[in-house]
Amino acid sequence: MEYLDFEKPIQELEIKLEDAKKLGDDTGVDVQDTVDNIEKKLSGLRKDIYSNLSSWQRVQISRHPKRPYTLDYIAAISDGDFMELHGDRTVKDDKAMVGGWGSVDGKPVMFIGQQKGINTKMRQYRNFGMANPEGYRKALRLMKMAERFNRPVVTFIDTPGAYPGLEAEERGQGEAIAKNLFEMVKLKVPVICIIIGEGASGGALGIGVGDKVLMLENSWYSVISPENCSTILWRSWDYKEKAAEALKLTSTDMLKNKLIDGIIPEPLGGAHNDRPFIFEQVKKTILENIAELEHTDKMKLVENRMDKFSKMGSFNE
Repeated sequence: MEYLDFEKPIQELEIKLEDAKKLGDDTGVDVQDTVDNIEKKLSGLRKDIYSNLSSWQRVQISRHPKRPYTLDYIAAISDGDFMELHGDRTVKDDKAMVGGWGSVDGKPVMFIGQQKGINTKMRQYRNFGMANPEGYRKALRLMKMAERFNRPVVTFIDTPGAYPGLEAEERGQGEAIAKNLFEMVKLKVPVICIIIGEGASGGALGIGVGDKVLMLENSWYSVISPENCSTILWRSWDYKEKAAEALKLTSTDMLKNKLIDGIIPEPLGGAHNDRPFIFEQVKKTILENIAELEHTDKMKLVENRMDKFSKMGSFNE
């Protein structure tokens, strides 16, 4: 079990609980009252900590190494028939962006999402979930394929941002993301976007224009990460907590500002603490939204999507 810094009090109590149980097993002494007392304290402590999370603490949970990633969700909610498709037909296959056909309770969908790695080798292979231009072009190719076959698109967003390397800029990173924004607005099939972890900058927006944009409870969505914001404003990462609060990047902030359509609840402590629960919640949400959108006229879908994003934000003339 891996603990975040603010979870240390929970870790200490869990160690005491294990020690008490071990003492009872080793000596035969009745320690049930002690165990019950610690478990009661542990339950109260968990509720107290997780019901009063700061913005920065939610960012930390969104990055938990045990948190489910895109392929975990696809494997859990699809009917076991996921067929991954590769390549952008121009440069190469970007391993940070995955996608392909699958079905959810018999409903065929096109899955697309950023994929992080579960260990150092896989993180390097997946480029830490930071897609290159060919990743966004692959995503657009798959979206257009879904449109051709009149199937809904489901995207899973989990990225610290599009890859900022020189070679990515040389191959047109900005243009690839901008084209995705333009083309996603015009897709004539339902598009459901779910932020499952980190939703940073244009890297998230490149697959984030949908009829329904949803966030997991402990995910975040912002133009910039708290660390980079802190570096720009204060020339140091030391103010990342302050930056996280100012950015209003949590799911509750985003819903309050009408930038997303809903929040998917997570189990106490985060999605990694009860994977079956979060998989079921995501699956239920996808099916509900497909049912709501699938009978909408195609041109009305496009019109509603354009209106939705045009109304975001405020300005003075």
